[in-house]
Amino acid sequence: MTNKTTFEQIRYFNEIGQEYWSARELAKVLEYAKWEKFLNVIEKAKQACENSGQEPDDHFPQMGKMVEIGSGAKRTIDDLHLSRYACYLIVQNADPSKRVVALGQSYFAVQTRKQELFEESYAKLPSDAEKRLFLRRELSEHNKQLADAAQKAGVIQPWEYAVFQNHGYMGLYNGLGAKEIHTKKRLKKSQNILDHMGSTELAANLFRATQTEEKGKIAINIIIPLDK
Repeated sequence: MTNKTTFEQIRYFNEIGQEYWSARELAKVLEYAKWEKFLNVIEKAKQACENSGQEPDDHFPQMGKMVEIGSGAKRTIDDLHLSRYACYLIVQNADPSKRVVALGQSYFAVQTRKQELFEESYAKLPSDAEKRLFLRRELSEHNKQLADAAQKAGVIQPWEYAVFQNHGYMGLYNGLGAKEIHTKKRLKKSQNILDHMGSTELAANLFRATQTEEKGKIAINIIIPLDK
């Protein structure tokens, strides 16, 4: 049975932490047996993207994909790395008689709207201080979700979770763990790292928390300057 978990399982992240979906894999999930028919859907989605004032190349970049063709040999086939918005437009233009398409419409509509609401709320805040507090609250909530994910993955003991979380920091801060970040910021032992971050740094950490995979691996590899 296909549900929102299926769409999460075929979501990937590029080298700078941006999420994307493979058009080839999405075609299979949406039960399109022929790639050519799915390309027709993609073209309609591209047109809708352009009509909305967006640049299609930003949401439907052309990529190659290596596939096995037998006896260990491989060849490159055409593929696209779809943004969340691109997927949303695709499922809106896909065969409505397919139940999985309806599920996809619900999933991508909800996810896209959640992101829009977050960005709208953030943009309305007048000062950097208010933006920082907003992000700090969001990060606290996502850290709770991160802890739940870690527990489900088998990271149960406090010291084990600390190691798990520390690896997240290391991925974001070019190898620096929580202790090294704490020292770099010249904080006292009782001070929390997150309470001494600007809005840009908090945003990066929030992104890190929200993109954590089920197995507890942080799907991000970006580097931002630490506060001095």
